[in-house]
Amino acid sequence: MKKKRLAAAALTSCLVLSATFTGCSLVSTNGNKDMEQIIATVDIRDSETFATEFKAAGYKDAIAESNINKRSLVSYFINTGYTYINNYNYTYEKTFNLLLDNLIDNAVLVQYSTLGLIKYKAAADGVSEESILSEYNSKESKSAKYEYLLGGENSEEVMLAKYNFYSSVNSAIDSNERTDIEEDEDGYKGTDTRTTPTNLNTEQEDYFPGREEGKLDYAIYTGYEGYLLGQSGAYKDDAIEGTTSATRIKAYNTFINNLMSNNLVDRKKEADKLTDVLKLEYMKNEYASQLESRIVNKYNDVYEEMMEKELTKDNYSYIKSFYEELLNGQKDDYKTASAFESAMGNLSDTSFLLYSPDTGDSDLFDGENHGKFGYVYNILLPFNAKQTVELAELTSKRNEDKDDNSYYYERNRILQNIYTEDQRQAWFNGSENYSFKAEDDKVYSGDTAGYFKGYDNDSNRQYLFFENNLTNNKEGGRYKKLKAYDGRYSYNGYVAENENGSYTLVGNKLNIDGMLNEFSAYINYVLGGERVSYVKAPAQSYYGITEFKDADDEIDYEKLMYASGKVNFGNFNADDLMNAVTEQYKAMSAVNELQFAYTTDTSVLSQYVGYSVSAYDTSYIKEFEYAAKKAISMGEGAFTVCAGDYGWHLIYVTYTFDGGDVYSPDWTKVDVKGSFENLFLENMKGKDLKDVSTTHRSRIVSDFKKENVSYKKYQKRYQNLLDLDKNSDNNDLENNGGSKT
Repeated sequence: MKKKRLAAAALTSCLVLSATFTGCSLVSTNGNKDMEQIIATVDIRDSETFATEFKAAGYKDAIAESNINKRSLVSYFINTGYTYINNYNYTYEKTFNLLLDNLIDNAVLVQYSTLGLIKYKAAADGVSEESILSEYNSKESKSAKYEYLLGGENSEEVMLAKYNFYSSVNSAIDSNERTDIEEDEDGYKGTDTRTTPTNLNTEQEDYFPGREEGKLDYAIYTGYEGYLLGQSGAYKDDAIEGTTSATRIKAYNTFINNLMSNNLVDRKKEADKLTDVLKLEYMKNEYASQLESRIVNKYNDVYEEMMEKELTKDNYSYIKSFYEELLNGQKDDYKTASAFESAMGNLSDTSFLLYSPDTGDSDLFDGENHGKFGYVYNILLPFNAKQTVELAELTSKRNEDKDDNSYYYERNRILQNIYTEDQRQAWFNGSENYSFKAEDDKVYSGDTAGYFKGYDNDSNRQYLFFENNLTNNKEGGRYKKLKAYDGRYSYNGYVAENENGSYTLVGNKLNIDGMLNEFSAYINYVLGGERVSYVKAPAQSYYGITEFKDADDEIDYEKLMYASGKVNFGNFNADDLMNAVTEQYKAMSAVNELQFAYTTDTSVLSQYVGYSVSAYDTSYIKEFEYAAKKAISMGEGAFTVCAGDYGWHLIYVTYTFDGGDVYSPDWTKVDVKGSFENLFLENMKGKDLKDVSTTHRSRIVSDFKKENVSYKKYQKRYQNLLDLDKNSDNNDLENNGGSKT
């Protein structure tokens, strides 16, 4: 498997992106001196708000005036400012003023959050604020003070801050090294793409290497002494394929030169430190900035924890009232079919449907299987190029002769010869190689213990995909689980790796019967038993149909149905749609994976639980609409196969509901992960608490900034940046003593 890494979140400076701005300089000829100018100061201590909230002795010593220099503004611009100019047509003046205001606001938040955490720590530890202040103020450096508030140098918060910082540096160097190595390589470079599952290569938010051992097993790799690959801990598993000390040193030097070109590193003052990355003042400041971010985030977490108790107190009365309010609102909003159908398309684990209009009886189905709303997956087995030409000729003849019977008969004969194969070639030969060869000693870390051999319907099928997510996704592991994707369906075909790094792939051919066999066998494998049953039309009679109309001379779409069946769930609860331990979720994950493997209808791959299907008329082709509604009438886990103008459709039902209230919440399940009640609470917490904490942060900034004693700006010192728009040749900095970007 090609090695790749996930870029860490960008810092507020140009650390990550500086590598892409070679030769860019927004500084004057007197570069370092100009960049060191203080362009704004922030100090909340002389405000009335400070005096009201922080009365204990020692608080004034706990923070110092924050000096924002020109270098901070320029580095922030390099990282973020170009987006405003290129994407939103901001002027340089508007952009720099916005960014400086953001830096001032952030400085206010850092100062306030620092003091707030001192108060919190005193209360949590059961000691006086004075004792915490005394210990805090005894720390020599700003970073040491922050580390103390975050729990100490060896706390998880601090190790996470270091990991984010170190991985940002590695990512910046990686971008240079990857480019250099690829330029020197003559090997295969793929460009094909295919949609990948949600959460691919996404790290857990609180992950850092070595967490289980209580230490940080990760370091920066520059190629220089003290920063060698063997000393980089877990990073060595992410290192660029083909890396050497020479390629890494070259990439690191490019990185440092880019920082120096923007006067973020002083070549003269720090000449003896250039190869010792963590001793550079710029890097120390970046680490301090990372700690500041953790300070603000931790204070927000503490505040949100207090607010969260309000959401869950009194037997969840607040949640219940919120649910009723939302339900009543949807009853008003979804009175028309079109309004509701539009909402159906937005269903997700953060966008809920609590109500649907009553459909009444449907003329499609009799008895209790009246019209239902639902969601379906679609595995499309398409006509090949030659068959598509034949179909076009049939369509032309149908339009000319007005002969539907002849058209469907001949189309069925073409459908009989459709063969498909595994579509995941791009996951081998694309811009990223996601494949890996399953080995007997690879322990699968999903819900089922055992060796990671994958679905083995053929002893030669050994290649799986997304090793990061599949083998390191347990609690405390590095990566998130892939959403609604089991991951054990091996590539269905012959695989051989070529000398240039590409793969020769020969997929096994499947007709519709073979697809049905593969479909049922894999679901049975995932569920661990014979759970799939279906019936299909006898081939001889199906392909021999010559009359496709009913007594009313209307197309009888039942005659275009080839098969129908159902996955038999032992226990089923419709509200547990995204509960990963349920059988319906596991079956859905298996079918979704088969979609990724076979369907050529790639738009369905980005849908939450598939296509929404109204109980009313739809815009789908009539064959698909009929087959989908028939499957929906049978409930979750049902599936049908029908013929269509695009090929065979294998349609699987993920979720259904009748008209009226969609959910009947059982709030005792609010802690059951993946249940509707749990998702509803988490969404409430995310939305309401985010709104509350955002309002709280805005109030903090507003309270202190309205008292002008809290901050000052020195516009003359950065006026040349505001004047960049005035240059006649658009951003030529020569008039300001600089160079053109």
